[in-house]
Amino acid sequence: MNHSSQLRAELILVLVTIIAAFGWIFSKEALAGMPPLFFMGVRFLVAGFVLLLVGVRYFHHLKWRDIKGAILMGAVFGLAMMAWIKGLDEATNLGVGAFINSLGVILVPVLARFLFAERPSKNIWVALPVAVVGLGFLALSNGIALEWGQVYFFIAALLFALQFNLLTRMSSRLPVLVLTTIQLLTAGVLHLSVSPLIETIPHAISTPILGWFLASALIATSLRFLLQTYGQSLTPASHAAVIMNLEPVWTALAAAIWFGEQMSTMQMIGCSLIFVAMLVSKWSHIQAFVRRR
Repeated sequence: MNHSSQLRAELILVLVTIIAAFGWIFSKEALAGMPPLFFMGVRFLVAGFVLLLVGVRYFHHLKWRDIKGAILMGAVFGLAMMAWIKGLDEATNLGVGAFINSLGVILVPVLARFLFAERPSKNIWVALPVAVVGLGFLALSNGIALEWGQVYFFIAALLFALQFNLLTRMSSRLPVLVLTTIQLLTAGVLHLSVSPLIETIPHAISTPILGWFLASALIATSLRFLLQTYGQSLTPASHAAVIMNLEPVWTALAAAIWFGEQMSTMQMIGCSLIFVAMLVSKWSHIQAFVRRR
């Protein structure tokens, strides 16, 4: 791969992290006029159908065994997003929530160790206690207790780590676009199935809320996944892993600008420790990234 192609891929992935960060803002604004699960269900169905139309040629000759596997991952992804959207709905600070959610990066190899007997790198065992201390600082900032929103984000991080482990075992059997589309459609169906049981479905949606919904579905979901798939296809996985760590940083900055959020000293220390833990967990990838510069 030549230098210009690699640079373009890395810039695309940086853009993906920025879009993902603004997705938190779009979603938070949409929740002002839509119940959480209903919002996510419709969002995923719209985004999934957009990707289906874009990549319809990749859906030929699919095997039912592979489709079932993708549906299973979509169900896990749907549960993770249920926890995420509940966290977003109840969170008082999006930046803090973004860093807690990013713990999934560290938990991926930990779950792989217990579920699939894979031996994680030594960096993970260094990163894990740092992350725990970071969570401790976030808990202490609320009087030795995590907010419910933060608890939901942590549950989402666990489920995202599980989904990522399943994804790595399935991605070689299906095109990434197909896998993503099936996951989004499955998650959308799951959310819309549960929504009427616990939420009141609105009879009408105001124009501003509809605008935030469309931005969330088309920009933060469909466009993001298309760019992410394209960018990851042009750069080594180690580079992508390092760049994707930027999402919680952009989210915190976006929340500070858009909502005027501020972190307490304890929260800043906690988030900084979690970010350090993320970097430590990806240290070998960072070294590979630097060597190729």
